[in-house]
Amino acid sequence: MSFIARKLIGTLGVVLLFPSLSGAAIAADAVEAFYKGKQITMIIAGGAGGGYDTYARTFARHYGKHVPGNPVIVPKNIPAAGGLQGTNSLYTNSDHDGLTIGALTSSITLDPLFDNPGARYDTLKFNWIGSIGKLQNVCATWHASSVKDMAALRAKEVLVGGSGATSDSAVMPKVLNALLGTKMKVITGYEAGASTELAVERGEIEGVCGLGWSTLKTARPDWVREHKINVILQMGMKKHPELPDVPMAQEFVSDPVKKQVLELILLRQEFGRPFAAPPGVPADRVAALRNAFQDTLADPEFKADAAVALMELDPLSGEEMSAMLTKAYETDSAIVQQAARLVEPVQQSAK
Repeated sequence: MSFIARKLIGTLGVVLLFPSLSGAAIAADAVEAFYKGKQITMIIAGGAGGGYDTYARTFARHYGKHVPGNPVIVPKNIPAAGGLQGTNSLYTNSDHDGLTIGALTSSITLDPLFDNPGARYDTLKFNWIGSIGKLQNVCATWHASSVKDMAALRAKEVLVGGSGATSDSAVMPKVLNALLGTKMKVITGYEAGASTELAVERGEIEGVCGLGWSTLKTARPDWVREHKINVILQMGMKKHPELPDVPMAQEFVSDPVKKQVLELILLRQEFGRPFAAPPGVPADRVAALRNAFQDTLADPEFKADAAVALMELDPLSGEEMSAMLTKAYETDSAIVQQAARLVEPVQQSAK
């Protein structure tokens, strides 16, 4: 190739490259200009003082400095109905401009798949930003309870507390009763957050089933530190490293169909502490929110705060969440129908 030809090709490459770089820079500048001087409302679909609240507020203190334009993050708790009210509000009532995001509960991810009438949103249309960590639910009783293992949990009726009728603490006992033969009776109607744990301490109920292990550690660290609870069972896709001697729910299910049903229900916990933006947010702002999410998780100051709060960091990206949810929504309808019947909202009980 002649010298002149090489020069022409090089010049053409520069001409083609510069418009691309210019376009990317303009897009980045537009996102920064949009967010500068503004605030992002973060809907927290959990009660004040609970595990979801702790995770979301700790994250919110650092997130804004990684979003272009450094907007102020303003948390707002909407905890009713096991996270459904906050999720519905994010989907239908917020402006789809990137100025409202949600720190949601793990259970809401599959509620539309299970035809929950309270779920007025399409999970697959959310712009998933990412999840801070997985959620390993446990069944635990107060240390004074005579129910300390699975044999006792199957032999005796045990009063456990739940918040919203669709919350894990209300639904998971029903699931385990049907698939594992336990005999838990759920007393619902407690406020989301610390209310259920206070009821356990007061002796109104014997325990709770469907509460996240990480939630216990952040909201009630003394329960763990001082061995105030009997952790009887854990529910997730694999054992938590801190609970090597606590059996998994799957160990007590021999029927292969029932095991598939249980694992579909437990899949929700893989999404743990999810964050989302509503549909319709411009793609460049979604990308910025996702990048800021990853940058926050890598931020040493956030990691230090998370360690103090005993938060477990096991993140999923927004893209990973979207792919996993798409696959979940393709599950065989027979399995979905059986799971749906088990996760129907529990009827409210008087406390």
